[in-house]
Amino acid sequence: MIEVRNIRKSYGNLQVLKGIDLTVKEKEIVTIVGASGAGKSTLLHLLGTLDRPDSGEIWYNRENIALYPPDRLATFRNRNIGFVFQFHHLLPEFTALENVCIPAWLKGDSRKEAERKARALLDLLGLQTRTRHKPAELSGGEQQRVSVARALINSPQVVLADEPSGNLDTHTRTELHRLFFRLRDELGQTFVIVTHDTELASLSDRTITLSDGKIV
Repeated sequence: MIEVRNIRKSYGNLQVLKGIDLTVKEKEIVTIVGASGAGKSTLLHLLGTLDRPDSGEIWYNRENIALYPPDRLATFRNRNIGFVFQFHHLLPEFTALENVCIPAWLKGDSRKEAERKARALLDLLGLQTRTRHKPAELSGGEQQRVSVARALINSPQVVLADEPSGNLDTHTRTELHRLFFRLRDELGQTFVIVTHDTELASLSDRTITLSDGKIV
């Protein structure tokens, strides 16, 4: 579903990625591991079209999205890629339901349709009684589940997660990891996850190790 061909990326004189080739299959959970500074988050940002490679190609279902102009790329990102970060980035003035709805509203869904999909996802994630709560009224694990629902609302091809359990306690971290696999099994969701968590990496379908900007 995703194919990366000879991706290179530098920031100034620092060469972060030095020729990455990678494929991700549909319904696969792939973890990316490596020491800090190895280029993991940079690779994830390029996969998510949040940044552009200096050279190389990124293909989604046989389309080279690295060639897309910015407006087309933004539309593609909204409709095809979900994001979950270590810091969930929920908007504090909005409820859990409204936070989940935001990508659907940006896509152009009506308020009624966006709320229908958001409620279904929050129900699936066990948050049906928390829809009207704002982020400050939710636990860390609940906030992260809201961010997962937000990532899923537009039925993306892939969810990209950057250290999604980094701020969670052991019990909540384990629950989040189980949730990813349940979503893969029930929804057919594909995940690419950057993590330092050895438990999550060991459970994934495939682990990619980065070292000094290259895949080991």
